[in-house]
Amino acid sequence: MTLTVAPGETVALMGRNGAGKSTLLATLVGMVEPTSGTVLVGGRTPHRTEPREMVRRVGLVPQEPRDLLYADTVAAECAAADGDAGAAPGSCRALVSELLPGVPDDTHPRDLSEGQRLALALAVVLTARPPLLLLDEPTRGLDYAAKARLVGVLRGLAADGHAIVLATHDVELAAELAHRVVILADGEIVADGETRQVVVSSPAFAPQTAKILAPQEWLTVPQVRAALGEPS
Repeated sequence: MTLTVAPGETVALMGRNGAGKSTLLATLVGMVEPTSGTVLVGGRTPHRTEPREMVRRVGLVPQEPRDLLYADTVAAECAAADGDAGAAPGSCRALVSELLPGVPDDTHPRDLSEGQRLALALAVVLTARPPLLLLDEPTRGLDYAAKARLVGVLRGLAADGHAIVLATHDVELAAELAHRVVILADGEIVADGETRQVVVSSPAFAPQTAKILAPQEWLTVPQVRAALGEPS
């Protein structure tokens, strides 16, 4: 399959379990060697590039954020992230303060909520300012408020020029955030296009709003309000 993601673009990878979404993300970050074809991230072949160099090019927030968190405190996680990224001391902590305000330095990551662990893992990954950000099922376990904060952060990153790829079953997230939707099946691309067009033509991956209002290409309630001239 051929897939290109441009700076500032947010792409939602969708498909049933086993379609190849997580494997593709692992290949992009260099954890898995492709069995065929070529994978390039910033001109480099991920599985042949030193991890310390790749961390400055691509960052992956896995399905379980705790998989990235090994230290006993938030402060220690941040110090390690600064060192791994070659960033100035305090860089990660500043991101945590933005994403996760009010959490003390001595808090153990296991004492954080699911949404808070996601925010900490995202700060750890973003410390290196990777041009490509990968997230695997990022809204799993998040409540509505935490999901709204995540959407705001990701929109800001895309506006700053980061390319973002989300592997997700969350059709509402894709409708709200993604510029493009790519649907995978058995490791192959079966649809790739502008979000409105792909999800409206694929009932299994359409949000509830689109199902109710089809064939109109309205995916979210704010889009309906905007179309009707109502304030959101």
